[in-house]
Amino acid sequence: MYRLLKAVFLVLSVLFVLPAAIHAGLWLYKDRPTSWRTANWSSSGLLKPPPVNASEVMVLAARTGGLKGALATHSWILLKPKNQGWYDRYEVVGWGRPVRKNAYAPDARWYSNNPEVLYRVNGKKAARLIPDILRAIENYPKSRRGDYRIWPGPNSNTFVASIIRDVENFDAVLDASAVGRDYPVNGLWYSSNKNETTASLGGYAGFRFGGSSGLELNLFGLVAGFGPALESIKLPGFGTIPISRGAIAGTQPK
Repeated sequence: MYRLLKAVFLVLSVLFVLPAAIHAGLWLYKDRPTSWRTANWSSSGLLKPPPVNASEVMVLAARTGGLKGALATHSWILLKPKNQGWYDRYEVVGWGRPVRKNAYAPDARWYSNNPEVLYRVNGKKAARLIPDILRAIENYPKSRRGDYRIWPGPNSNTFVASIIRDVENFDAVLDASAVGRDYPVNGLWYSSNKNETTASLGGYAGFRFGGSSGLELNLFGLVAGFGPALESIKLPGFGTIPISRGAIAGTQPK
């Protein structure tokens, strides 16, 4: 029994503790704002003005602030219906009423950290997704004041992950660094369909297998594993690291 526990401890240390500690050490050497007041929340210039005559759906993410940024990102959704000349930004924050619309520029920095595009789809598919996404946002069950919890959730990543799961054909995938995405906002600790099997012990531990996730192990919100067809490796702190072109986010089919 002692040998088994020792082996389990060693495996967990290699998979979770070591990568997280290495990334935290690298993070400490980066220049960061001392508080949210001194952070840069302005547009990063990542996005150009969208064409008015096309629909578009995007998911963006950026590293969060303070020491949390060593391990976690903040994610949000952008929607641009046809005949609208701007993006509407939807996300959850940790103060006041959690769900916010257009609280920041669509491509704003988060705690001075530049965002990246995780998912982008336009045209007919985006037009079909937008009404369902808006409905899912309206029905998000953790939208009352005081519902937000930074760890293990429900937090900003829980919100985006919940919308993705609730909307058919919304095939975005949050980065492995999106701590809180595996929190079961619907209260279900186990779910399975033809594409994916998921188990979560209240967001503290669990696993995910199949679909676009590959194989993931979750411990205290940190994720370790591999993407589908070994196209990427997932490490705590570092997030999803592409090891083939298929793992790189880009524009999805129309």
